[in-house]
Amino acid sequence: MKIKLRRSKERGHADHGWLDSYHTFSFADYYDPAHMGFRSLRVINQDRIAPGGGFPTHPHRDMEIFSYLVEGELQHQDSLGNGRVLKPGQIQMMCAGKGVLHSEFNPSDSEISHLLQIWIQPDQRGLVPSYTEWHPDPAKDQESKVLVISREGRENSASIHQDADVFRVRLGAAGSVIHEVKAGRGVWFQLIRGSVSVDGSTLQPGDALSTEDAGTLTITATEDAEALLFDLG
Repeated sequence: MKIKLRRSKERGHADHGWLDSYHTFSFADYYDPAHMGFRSLRVINQDRIAPGGGFPTHPHRDMEIFSYLVEGELQHQDSLGNGRVLKPGQIQMMCAGKGVLHSEFNPSDSEISHLLQIWIQPDQRGLVPSYTEWHPDPAKDQESKVLVISREGRENSASIHQDADVFRVRLGAAGSVIHEVKAGRGVWFQLIRGSVSVDGSTLQPGDALSTEDAGTLTITATEDAEALLFDLG
């Protein structure tokens, strides 16, 4: 199985004062033709929003957009009438479809909001905008790999308009998880916290790996770790 690494230090970086952001793929003023996305995965931004800071109301269309909150809180509002405050470990998924307006703010006056903002291209344009959420199930809290997003909303996951399964991975030190990569599919693994070893390579926070080879991917934590794993058609 051939594995490609994307190191954290190689990512694009933007510091706007109220927002400190690392871009895995080309985004805004960061452009790298070698890193435009992976299959339908178009954006992974690791954002830290200062207390009281945020993105004012702005438009999106023809994109599946979700936020995975790591630390702090995130306040979301959109033109569909949704208004939520996200907590750590929760996901909000928005189908922008033919057009939607939304805003995201850090409602705290003292704590940073740390999140991954992710865009996945839908399998068709002009969809009716929609919104779903995923909240952790305490009964599955000890599971190493939990489905959080899928096309059909399987296993109480949030739904997406794309052949994409997204898993939350949590491992204790020395714990491991196995993922079978099927022929014709690709996997992107984005490490958020901790350290893991894969096929002799060590990943640190912000690092990622990808593969488009069929086979068994084994990920072993060298310390407590948290990540997102994308299985894409």
